[in-house]
Amino acid sequence: MSFDDRQDEEGRFRSSPTGPRVAPKFTPEASPRVPPPRQAIERPPARTFLWAGGRRSYWSVIIFVLLISGVGIRAYRDLSRPDSWAYWKDQYVSPSLSSSLIASTGLDGSGRRRPALAVSGTIGPAAANWFRDRLDEAHLAAGDAVLLSSPGGDLNQAAIIGEIIRSRGLATAVGVADATGHIRPAYCASACVLVYAGGKTRYGIEGSMLGVHRFVTTTAVPDPVADAQRISGQVLGYMTRMGVSSAVVEAMSQTRNVRWLDAKEALAMNLITDPVGRP
Repeated sequence: MSFDDRQDEEGRFRSSPTGPRVAPKFTPEASPRVPPPRQAIERPPARTFLWAGGRRSYWSVIIFVLLISGVGIRAYRDLSRPDSWAYWKDQYVSPSLSSSLIASTGLDGSGRRRPALAVSGTIGPAAANWFRDRLDEAHLAAGDAVLLSSPGGDLNQAAIIGEIIRSRGLATAVGVADATGHIRPAYCASACVLVYAGGKTRYGIEGSMLGVHRFVTTTAVPDPVADAQRISGQVLGYMTRMGVSSAVVEAMSQTRNVRWLDAKEALAMNLITDPVGRP
C-alpha cells in the first residue's frame, strides 16, 4: 500500500486523480468526535448602583455626630466650672429645698381657709427653677400663701423666688404646718428674708422670727469693699420694689452675724404687713 493509500485509509487525506491531495469529507466514522469550540459568553458591564437615600443618610449621620460633639463640648465647658456641679446637683439629684401642699390654712384671721405651699430648707443654686415647678404643680391662686422655714442660702436665687411670688400675687408667712393645716412658728433668716419680702401680703405669725445680716460673696474678688457695696445696692433696689423700707438694708449692713428682728421692728420697716396671732 502506498503512502497515499494509507493516508486515505486512516481518513486523513486522499489522493485526487486530477489534482493534489485534499482533505476527506467529515464523517462520524472517519474522525473522532471533537466538540465545537465554546463561544465566549459576554457578561454585562458592571453597573454601579448609587442609592440617593443612602447618601442623604450618610450626611445626616455626620451632621448628627457633629451636633452631638458640639453639645458635648459645650456641656463639658459648662460643667468644668465649680458652681455648675452644684447647680446640676441641686436641680436634678438632690434639691436643697423641700415642699408640701397644705390643702387648708387660716392665716388672716377671717375664718376663710386657703391652700398654702410649705417650703423649707436651704436655698440652693437652682432653687428658683425648682420653686417654679412646685408652684405649677400646686396650682396656687392669687391670695394663697407660701409658708417659709429656711436659714437662707443663695442671694440671687432668693430674689428670683421673691419676684415669682410677687408676680403671682401670693402671700408669704414664716412657719411650718402639718397635714391638718395647723401652723407652728418657724424662722426665716438671711436670703430667706428676700423670699419673704416677695409676698404681696406678708403675714407676721406670733413666735416666728426674721433674721438679717450683711451679705458677702463666697468667692474671691479683687475688691471686697466694692463688691459688698454692689450687693447692698442690689438688695436695696429689690426691697424698694417690694415696698420694704430701706431701714431693713441698714439693719443688714450693721453685722455679719444674724440679727433677729422683733415683730414691732419688722412692722415698722414694712417687712411685715399683716401681723396675726397664732393661727
